[in-house]
Amino acid sequence: MRSVVIVAGGSGSRMNSQIPKQFMEIHKKPVIVWTMEKFLEFDPSMKIVLVLPENHLIVWQNIESKFPRLKNIQVTTGGATRFHSVQNGLKHVSSRDIVGIHDAVRPLVSMDSIRNCYEQAMIRGSAVPVVDMEDSLRRLEGKGSVVIDRRQLKRVQTPQVFKASKLIEAYENSLEKNYTDDASVYESYFGNINLVEGNPENIKITYPADMKMAAALLKSE
Repeated sequence: MRSVVIVAGGSGSRMNSQIPKQFMEIHKKPVIVWTMEKFLEFDPSMKIVLVLPENHLIVWQNIESKFPRLKNIQVTTGGATRFHSVQNGLKHVSSRDIVGIHDAVRPLVSMDSIRNCYEQAMIRGSAVPVVDMEDSLRRLEGKGSVVIDRRQLKRVQTPQVFKASKLIEAYENSLEKNYTDDASVYESYFGNINLVEGNPENIKITYPADMKMAAALLKSE
């Protein structure tokens, strides 16, 4: 069975908004709903576990009541860090599943990317979507800077997908709590991760300009 843990801990501070970014609307639909619908479109039987800060639960209940398709979403509260939030979400996932961990504010993930990640994770245990760096890069060094070969770098996206038994084991045995993604937790326990091709449009909505870009792309779908 496939499942996905959707982590929604954003505050909206960088959006200059009182509304957390995952609840902001694009074309009269909250970002988080766009995101969940992508996974349900891929697999209508997909189990979705939504991880929210406790003080966002009421907001979610209001949203859920307007979108009947989301009535079977499993909701749990997050922890002090993303690590703990994912850990809480994994408690609601069967160890027999193939599980993805996805940012609530990535509504532009493609069907091909989701499919590729789940298929590859089934075969190889893990699948982490990445895309090429497009800009020239420099690293600050002393009072100057040096060029970095962008061919050696990748931008990492979600969903990061794993055999649930392995990811749960990695989270249960990790001593480090400051990882910024699940691939790092998995890698710290099991070694190399499997990188797969992501889709460039799959941005993480962070700033107002990202909302405008997402609105344009979602309108064209």
